Amino acid sequence: MTQPLAGVVVIVTRPAAQAARFAALVEAAGARPLLLPTIEIEPIELDEASRTRLAPDAFDWTIYTSANAVESSLRQLPRPQRTRVAAVGRGTARALQEHGIEVHALPRTTADSEGLLALECFADLRGRRVLILKGRGGRTLLREELERRGAEVVPGDVYERQPGSVSPATLDELRAASESRRIAVAATSAEVLAALLRLAPEDRCPRLRDALLLVPGERVAAAARELGWRGRLVVAPSAEDAVMLDALGRAMDGRSNPGAA
Repeated sequence: MTQPLAGVVVIVTRPAAQAARFAALVEAAGARPLLLPTIEIEPIELDEASRTRLAPDAFDWTIYTSANAVESSLRQLPRPQRTRVAAVGRGTARALQEHGIEVHALPRTTADSEGLLALECFADLRGRRVLILKGRGGRTLLREELERRGAEVVPGDVYERQPGSVSPATLDELRAASESRRIAVAATSAEVLAALLRLAPEDRCPRLRDALLLVPGERVAAAARELGWRGRLVVAPSAEDAVMLDALGRAMDGRSNPGAA
């Protein structure tokens, strides 16, 4: 039986440190992964005052917004012992569990701030202190809504995103794949996609925006259209590796995929 991704080049835009698992799944499905990390993750070095201020056990809840937040914070901050721990998505939860940290809250719907805020345990936070461990910049919805619900919220920036660099040879491969039309681009966030378009502008890869684009969730899909993406969109329920690959496989072999557009 022919694999649905046979002969397809899948552009893997995740940071280099996170790309290996997804790339291996892509290869096992018969496709060829092309690693093109559009951003890189750099830990933010915390001074002693910041390490004290961001100690998780000084809070009722500690929210980890990504696997990067887990890895970068555990390098410098005490392990959570008494605080209740929340993860924004299963990938983040898996990173915590790999370090032996119990996760008490995980979104049941979308793997994002909205999904976390929909949980009953965050409905009323009057008198509670909440620590959000995250990357520099990004959305402010989570902090603002938790404060509106009565929490004292302390954001802790533990990493930052830097532009990735791509060799001319890799860009040539990208252009050739996009012109062949046997290509799928996987982008896990609007920021990652915007970085890709900066690295591969239309004068260098004129057909790239016509390729199939795999994204997690309608918010990233809407951002892709705003960025000028013209090709078919396949919307996965989350950014988890296996979930993203399953959505792509369904789209390529014509199985039901209500998120495709």
